[in-house]
Amino acid sequence: MQISDRLRSLQPSLTISLNARTQELREQGIAVTSLAIGEPDFSTPAHIRQAAKDAIDVNFTRYTAAPGIPELRKAIGGYFERYYGVPVPPESVIVSAGGKHALYNFAQGILNPGDEVLIPAPYWLSYPPIVELAGGEAVTVLAGTDKGFKVTPGMLETRRTPKTKLLVLNSPSNPTGAVYTQAELDALMEWAISRKIFVLSDEIYDQLVFDPAKPAGAIAWFAKYPELVAVLNGASKTFAMTGWRAGWLVAHPDFIKKLSALQGQSTSGICSITQKAVLAALTGPMDCVADMRNAFQRRRDSVMKIINSWPFAVCPQPDGAFYLFVDVHRHYTGSIKNSTEICAYLLDKALVSMTPGVAFGDDNCIRLSYAVADDVLEAALLRVSESLAKLAG
Repeated sequence: MQISDRLRSLQPSLTISLNARTQELREQGIAVTSLAIGEPDFSTPAHIRQAAKDAIDVNFTRYTAAPGIPELRKAIGGYFERYYGVPVPPESVIVSAGGKHALYNFAQGILNPGDEVLIPAPYWLSYPPIVELAGGEAVTVLAGTDKGFKVTPGMLETRRTPKTKLLVLNSPSNPTGAVYTQAELDALMEWAISRKIFVLSDEIYDQLVFDPAKPAGAIAWFAKYPELVAVLNGASKTFAMTGWRAGWLVAHPDFIKKLSALQGQSTSGICSITQKAVLAALTGPMDCVADMRNAFQRRRDSVMKIINSWPFAVCPQPDGAFYLFVDVHRHYTGSIKNSTEICAYLLDKALVSMTPGVAFGDDNCIRLSYAVADDVLEAALLRVSESLAKLAG
């Protein structure tokens, strides 16, 4: 059958074979612990669930405006004022079906064929495909463990060309958990804006930053340069609402109008029930978020103790999100030559599923999520420790 060129060029997931092997083991009755899933293991807070039930009970089940209901767009603007001291008008906000959907629409709305996009690596694995589906070219800038997984303006400058149109930033980072300080982020923003390079700041994990680190945001830069800055966020990570599918983009109101037209021709407005739930999340108590953040920090600390005992492994301590990105390349000997093969080895020997770093732009590393129960997490990583010790010999 006929398949478009854009789909022919789209690469399949690098984790398909590992996922298949995981399923095969489970079908054999073998218990496999997955540390590959990037979502909180907590329940959506009760007051948010109740708001959704209330919306159903009053029959709030009709189509809504493509960019979101007015009160939700206003609440999103209020979020930035509440946490960053920068008010955002509702007309600068669009609500989409998850952060990925918001990012996809953004790329479709801003990129032309041949535009180059600077993407610091390690990166969230969907950034390059989304750029390429919009006709752009992903240009990665690798910052390894020696850099704490954080790029500098000088590193970006070495990859800049006349075709560079966009810089994508992500702090806290998926997959590394690295958090830029405000000074570090400001330096990157100043570098880009002085060169008329648009910046998208993906801040989906901004509430999951561990003391003493502080969240760094680009919303003040948006307020000053709305024609060159956009900020991405959503409910999935902060409020344990991954399946509810709600993300949002803050951008210039003229651009938001165009994205609303695009969204109106594809998905229209997102689920009306979800919008009421997110409204309750943004305007309700935040102690539930603090509880989740504290749990993640506790897990981070306990897991780092185990990781630091692994032979030939290097892992900068993350300051946010709920991932560890561990450099294990010194184990690449004999039959194991890359991150995919070592993940396959650990799946078979330790019965632990993790994600190869090559999917995130750094084949030296593997990613694990500590968004699982403490006892399950510790037991799984101790099995990994034993398997790596045998590999080290």
